[in-house]
Amino acid sequence: MKNWMADRRLILGFLIAHLLLFFTFEDKDVFWYIFTASMLILISYSIIHEEIEDNTSTLSYLILGIASGLGLFGLFWLGSFLIEFLNLPFSNQTSRLYSRFSPDLLWHYLVLVLILAPGEEIFWRGFIQKRFSKYFSMKMSIGLSAILYASVHIYSGEFILVLAAMIAGLVWSILYAWKRSLPLVIVSHIVFDLLLFVFIPLS
Repeated sequence: MKNWMADRRLILGFLIAHLLLFFTFEDKDVFWYIFTASMLILISYSIIHEEIEDNTSTLSYLILGIASGLGLFGLFWLGSFLIEFLNLPFSNQTSRLYSRFSPDLLWHYLVLVLILAPGEEIFWRGFIQKRFSKYFSMKMSIGLSAILYASVHIYSGEFILVLAAMIAGLVWSILYAWKRSLPLVIVSHIVFDLLLFVFIPLS
């Protein structure tokens, strides 16, 4: 316990992420500007303090990345269907999230694919989870990184986004722990985001 709490780079990185995401969700009118800038800061912080891992061949990470992105979206689609079918109160939250934060300009889609999805994986898996793995077991580092990833989404004010981040973060953390390949989880994240925001929106 003392070892990871003495890891100043880990603690500082997590605090910076919370501070940046707090400001990111503060004003929806500048959300895309602040989110992009925030992720560039977190990417820079990550690559300064950790090396990028890729222990999987290009073909393998492309196949696994695409398949896992499709599978994760299928899980979210099923969840959305059940929410509508059972008339659960989360449908309104989903609609609000799409209206407030969905990309609607060309540059939004570009930064989503080129900066935001890769940046989240570089920071939360390639930095946070990797550093946790030095102090904890694989299962513990997976759980902790997923929880911390979900925690920064509380500033959205929507429980459904925190839950979604927890589920997605858990899947990507498992993938990263399994294959130790950032390109794999980046491809998975990009495929998932494209389906969620471009090809088959859930709202």
